[in-house]
Amino acid sequence: MKAHLMYPDRDFDPARLLVRRDRELRYRRDTTDQTLSLKQVLPWNEQALRQDLGLDILFNEMCRGDTFLLEAAMSVLLASLTDPDVIRYRQHILDDAIKNEVIVRDIYQIGIDAIEGERKNYWSTLARYPAGTLHRAVEVVQMFVGCLKRLRRIADKYADGFASEGFSTLFSMLRRELDDEYFAEIEEHLGRLKFGQGTLISAQLGKGNKGWNYVLRRPHVDQRNWLARLLSEQQPGFTFSLHPRDDNGARALSELNDRGVNLVGNALAQSADHILSFFQMLRTELAFYIGCLNLREALNDIGEPVCMPSPTSAGRRNLSFSGLYDPSLALSMKRKVVANDLDLKQTDIFIITGANSGGKSTFLRSIGIAQLMMQAGMFVPAESFSAEICEGLFTHYKREEDTGMESGKWDEELGRMSELVDRIGSNSLLLFNESFASTNEREGSEIASQVVRALLDSGVKVFFVTHLYHFAHSIFVRWPHRATFLRAERRVDGTRPFKLIEAAPLQTSYGEDLYKSVFSAAQHNEPGSVDAKEMARAQ
Repeated sequence: MKAHLMYPDRDFDPARLLVRRDRELRYRRDTTDQTLSLKQVLPWNEQALRQDLGLDILFNEMCRGDTFLLEAAMSVLLASLTDPDVIRYRQHILDDAIKNEVIVRDIYQIGIDAIEGERKNYWSTLARYPAGTLHRAVEVVQMFVGCLKRLRRIADKYADGFASEGFSTLFSMLRRELDDEYFAEIEEHLGRLKFGQGTLISAQLGKGNKGWNYVLRRPHVDQRNWLARLLSEQQPGFTFSLHPRDDNGARALSELNDRGVNLVGNALAQSADHILSFFQMLRTELAFYIGCLNLREALNDIGEPVCMPSPTSAGRRNLSFSGLYDPSLALSMKRKVVANDLDLKQTDIFIITGANSGGKSTFLRSIGIAQLMMQAGMFVPAESFSAEICEGLFTHYKREEDTGMESGKWDEELGRMSELVDRIGSNSLLLFNESFASTNEREGSEIASQVVRALLDSGVKVFFVTHLYHFAHSIFVRWPHRATFLRAERRVDGTRPFKLIEAAPLQTSYGEDLYKSVFSAAQHNEPGSVDAKEMARAQ
């Protein structure tokens, strides 16, 4: 059985690493450390993406303290899809999950109950022996049957309320493979394997009168009526009894019984593992959608909208949105934030300039987050959003100098840029935030111009937030038809509405406004007062 809730034709690949944690926990008693390293499934720049785009705030809302949901959210959101059809496949499933949230959460809970029930039945001193293996397998499969029946009831009752291909296929599979005949047959087998009337085993004598070819037999069932059985001639038989204190005899008899049940015990244990793998995959694939439901609920609580985006094929420049906002900022502030609009733009590079603290970095984060969410098959934080698929998302943000740096900020910037160039490919998206500002204006502008020219020639789409006027002006003069210029709006009185408008770059970033706002506010407070210090720090 397959869930196929992430891809229409295959399992969710990173889930194999996620469910490995559950499999490993079954083989050790110490379950305190349940965190699995995801380095094998996450992109090489996942730390930079999380830091620059503020993704940890989203992850926290998606997982709500659940480590497994966190792993699922990270592995899906940071591993972008590049096939528009698969993105739409997930969008339809998510749309179903939103419309049937209670039912989807119930299905997810069934997966959790099955996995935890199997884990509780694992540790037993008798599990090392064939008879113990068989006993445990019977108990586990019996528990699984109860969970499968719950899934079947949900499929029978609610399948008509789901329209997506993914859920329709899942419910059809449950109805087809988990019919009444299946449950009747499996319960009959489980009843027999409990050996309420003892075990019937056949064997042959081999060399040295040693037994071999031990086979577990189905118990004889006499179909005759009681009178026929009473009047019939009794079949000859041989019996023997063990003394209650005959430990060696009991051990020998137990070994004979283990030889007989060994094959069926292993077969049933394999069947239990097969059913367990289905529940593990179901839980893992649904975990992504549960995280989406959690995030949507958090955004709805503060009145922020979400929408299903429209992805287009890679290489065809496309970007159009209305009401796009930074969800990390909204969630951290617990209120609605300023959103931006942009008409359809077939643009290779966006140069973003303007007033300090005018919303440029926030806008850049909103672009990166929306791109990641779209390519994960999620909704996006906007009223409408359409963009082309990028083959990879990269960030190059200004870093503050710290003790972990082995060289200066300028060398560190160039080192990160070199690493990006080695890994980036055509149809990628690269977000710059005040890059190459660690040196003087002329040198920074020249290097930025050369880097951007090489990226554009390689088919990379670029967003560049910058205070380097000479760099921005050179793009404005050289590539007016390939570039779109956005500027953080500033009113006449110096206030910032935190909106971006299409406008040519200016030579000033209005740093004087910040100077006046800080020190004019400080004049109304005693020197060194808390209010003055806090305002200066905020700016």
